[in-house]
Amino acid sequence: MESIDTLEKEISSQTTRSIIDEILRGAGQVMFQNNVWTGLLFMCAIFWGSLREGSSMVAWGALLGLTASTVTGHILRLTKSDGEQGLWGFNGILVGCAFTTFLGTTTGMWIALIICAAMTTWVRSAMNNVMAPWKVNSFTFPFVFCTWIFLLAARAMQGIPVEHLTEPMLPADITALDTITPLRLLEYWLKGVAQVFLINSWEAGVLILAGLAISNRWAALWAAIGSIVALLIAVAFRAAGSDISAGMYSFSPVLSAIALATVFYQTNWRSALWALMGIVVTVFVQAAMNIVVEPLGIPTLTAPFCIATWLFLLPRVRLDYQTDIDHSTWDVEHKPHLAPKRKRNQ
Repeated sequence: MESIDTLEKEISSQTTRSIIDEILRGAGQVMFQNNVWTGLLFMCAIFWGSLREGSSMVAWGALLGLTASTVTGHILRLTKSDGEQGLWGFNGILVGCAFTTFLGTTTGMWIALIICAAMTTWVRSAMNNVMAPWKVNSFTFPFVFCTWIFLLAARAMQGIPVEHLTEPMLPADITALDTITPLRLLEYWLKGVAQVFLINSWEAGVLILAGLAISNRWAALWAAIGSIVALLIAVAFRAAGSDISAGMYSFSPVLSAIALATVFYQTNWRSALWALMGIVVTVFVQAAMNIVVEPLGIPTLTAPFCIATWLFLLPRVRLDYQTDIDHSTWDVEHKPHLAPKRKRNQ
C-alpha cells in the first residue's frame, strides 16, 4: 500500500511539474521562445509592470488566461507536442492581459476571460488547419479575433463593463511629439517591448529583453532593434505623440522583427534586410489599423504583427536557399537553426 501511495504521489508531482513547465513555456511562446526561464522572466515582467502601474489585476489575468488555455488543450486532447512546447498558452496569456486592461473588474469579466482564453486554444487549431495549405501559422491572431469578439460584445452586456475602452469615434486630428530627449527615447524604446504584453513600463521591457537573451541572444537583439526602428519611423512620420510615448507603435514590430530575423529564417544579412523592411511595414500597418478600429472603439492588439508578418512569409522567399519553405510552425523539425547548438552539431 505504501509503495502504491508513493507511486501516486510521484505521478501527481510529475504531472504538476509538467503543467507548470507548459504554462511557463506558454508565456515564452508569445515571442516564439520555447524556454521555461524565458517564460518565468516574462511573468516577472508582467507582475512588476502591472504592480508598478497600480493595475495588479493585469498580472493575475495573464496567469489565469495562460492556465485556462493550457488546461483546455489537455481537456480537448489536442496534439501533445504542442502542449509540451507551450503552444496552447501564448494566446491565452494575452487574453488575460487584454481583458484586465480594457474591461472593468467584475465577476462577469473573469468568467468571460476564462471562456475567451479557453476558446483561443481550439481557434488556434482551427486557424492553423485553414492556413496549412499556405504554409503559414496563425500566430497570435486567435487572441486578436477572440478578444475583439468579447470586447465588442461587452458594449451590449452590462456584466462586462467597458470601463477602460475608448469611445467609438471617427479619426480626429493628432498631436505629434515636438521634442524628444535621449532619456525619453530610451524609455519609449523599452516600453515598446513591454507593450507586447500590454504593460506600460520600461522596467518590464528590460526584464523581457533579459528573458529573450536567456533563450536566444539574436531574438533579444532583434526585439531591441524592432522597437527602436519602429519608434524612429513613428517619430519621423509624426505619428500621435501619446501613442509614441506609450510604445504603441513598437510592440507589433518587435514581434515581426523576431519572427522574420530569427525564427522563420536563419540570422544572416539577407534575413536582416528582410526583417528591417518588415519592421517598417508593420509600423504603417499599425497606423492604418488604428484608423480602421477607432470607429469601433477597440484596440488593434497584435493584428498589425500578424498581417505584416503574413505578407512577408506568404511569398515564401528563399532567403536561406531552402528547397522547401514551410512557415506553418517554428518547431525545430521545420526550423533546424532554432535547435540548441549541441543538437545541431550532433
